[in-house]
Amino acid sequence: MKLKYWLAAARLRTLPLSISGIILGCSLAKFRKHQFGFIHAELESSYSIFILAILTTIGFQVLSNFANDYGDGIKGTDNNRVGEQRLVASGIISAKQMKRGMIVTAILTLIIAIALIYKAFGQDNFGYSLLFFVLGTACIAAAIKYTVGNNAYGYSGFGDVFVFLFFGWLSVIGSYFLYTKTIHWDLFLPATTIGLLCIAVLNLNNMRDRIEDAKVNKNTLVVKMGSQKAKRYHYTLIIVALICAIVYVQLNYYAPKQYLFLIAFVPLFLNMVTVARNIIHKELDSELKKVALSTFLFAILFAIFSV
Repeated sequence: MKLKYWLAAARLRTLPLSISGIILGCSLAKFRKHQFGFIHAELESSYSIFILAILTTIGFQVLSNFANDYGDGIKGTDNNRVGEQRLVASGIISAKQMKRGMIVTAILTLIIAIALIYKAFGQDNFGYSLLFFVLGTACIAAAIKYTVGNNAYGYSGFGDVFVFLFFGWLSVIGSYFLYTKTIHWDLFLPATTIGLLCIAVLNLNNMRDRIEDAKVNKNTLVVKMGSQKAKRYHYTLIIVALICAIVYVQLNYYAPKQYLFLIAFVPLFLNMVTVARNIIHKELDSELKKVALSTFLFAILFAIFSV
């Protein structure tokens, strides 16, 4: 099997979005180090925690993409889909081969996650280590169960909730905790921003696929509420994400440069205009990249100007 097909199945364009929360969480940890004078050894160490966290998240995302390709492929959901070609549905990668790929990816990701946990907590914080090991296995289960199995939550409208929890709150606050061993209530504001923007990407995907999803009983939230409500939902996601980011900055920073993250919201507002005018669902495919890269840009700008 050629490498290019596996790279296509991994959907590399989704990776910047998936690591946005890690970038933000780690930058917030560095900021808190200066703000409150944390002296944890982890904060003075190399970037190994950051690198391992990035690799772990990439592993979860690739596993999710493989599982999505596999689950939708064997159920026939992708037979008439718009956007990137799916490998199982097209027959380029067999369902059996994709299943093997999922197993290998899950094992490798779990190994990296264990290395990350050990690097962050060592031998003296067994409770934290156990907690993050459970969270890691939960991430693997969530990645697989999105479209795989009879009770796949992506087919019953709960995809938005899981994306918010895992790519928003857990990604940001979890990566922050790896460094500081603490949690502050206001961290949920930027974590919510990332989570809502990740949902916005999923919502665009589901708006694009709404008609075909309805035909195969993939009852995403968009299918359940219809096109017009999905548009209003989309606007709300972006606007609330912006408000959460502004409130966090207002509470914690004092220099105007911290508001340069607003640059990332310019293409997001343009996306809202496009969504408002959209009639042909397949034309939303190009908007997924716009929102995903804008989320990544937000994380980068926030990281640069907050430390």
